[in-house]
Amino acid sequence: MNDAVHDRLFDSARAFDSPVTVGLTLAVAAALVGGLLIVELLGRGGRIGAAQFDELRKRMISWCVLAPAMILPVLLGAAWTILAVGLLGLLCYREFALATGFFRHRLLSFIVALGIVLLTFAALDHWYHFFLALPSLTIVTLAAFAILPDQPRGYLQRVALGTFGYLFFGVCLLHLAYMANDPGYRPIILMLLIAVELNDVFAYIAGKSFGRRKLCPATSPGKTVGGSVGAFACTTLLVALLGAIVFHGTPVAHPLRLIGLGLLVSVAGQLGDLMLSSIKRDLGIKDMGVVIPGHGGLLDRFDSLILVAPAAFHYLAYLDGLRLSPLTRILSGV
Repeated sequence: MNDAVHDRLFDSARAFDSPVTVGLTLAVAAALVGGLLIVELLGRGGRIGAAQFDELRKRMISWCVLAPAMILPVLLGAAWTILAVGLLGLLCYREFALATGFFRHRLLSFIVALGIVLLTFAALDHWYHFFLALPSLTIVTLAAFAILPDQPRGYLQRVALGTFGYLFFGVCLLHLAYMANDPGYRPIILMLLIAVELNDVFAYIAGKSFGRRKLCPATSPGKTVGGSVGAFACTTLLVALLGAIVFHGTPVAHPLRLIGLGLLVSVAGQLGDLMLSSIKRDLGIKDMGVVIPGHGGLLDRFDSLILVAPAAFHYLAYLDGLRLSPLTRILSGV
């Protein structure tokens, strides 16, 4: 590991080299402080009921913990970013396994968790070929070991649940971790994280303002076509404006490609949200967990990111917007 690689992985001294990183960090801090003040003023002024005030307060306090937890690893270095995303993948998989009952198949659940750990290692090692090989290797291992209990009944269900959990909460999410191998990863990842979260906010505001027709009433009764269209427009504009700075001097900086990235983030984010809603409706539960007051579980908060991570990764890689070459293994050798 040379000095340049070591600095990229662990050095936080260059955290604010990009003006986008500075701007987004300050904007998040201002939004948190402003949000807390607004909620307190509304509550103390009697503008909202006690129950609504309590709910909004819980959500804002949770965001005051979540936002630094998302941003701090990105600022500290690529290694911390990759490890944080890997941990998020494991925790999201845990919620899924508990909700579906898959955790009872201990050996299979261990294989899925091990597969997520190995993906994290591959990202940390910048070993892209191993990263690409792991999905097929892990799923084959899962299918093979599922035979050992000699219980044909339910075999397909066991393998399918394990495969789904591994692909979505391991392979999909860890694409965000692999982006940290780009030397200028900080503004890219922060832009995606904030755009994904604001995509939900835009959809909510637009839906409340002019949403009439329901989008998928059986899956998510609160979502409207108007809210979805509003999110498309606002998220696309946000990503296009920020992306023009982040990807300046790269092929991605073309306006049409930036618009394409914005639409991709909005569409994938909304589909990820609807995907988790479908899972919860199928299971007959309201939330995937209770770890975040006012939000539910980690999956309830980060569901939109699951599909955005691989979609944005491959879109940017295809357009040479990610500088991932040379593919030199950092920890395990060249």
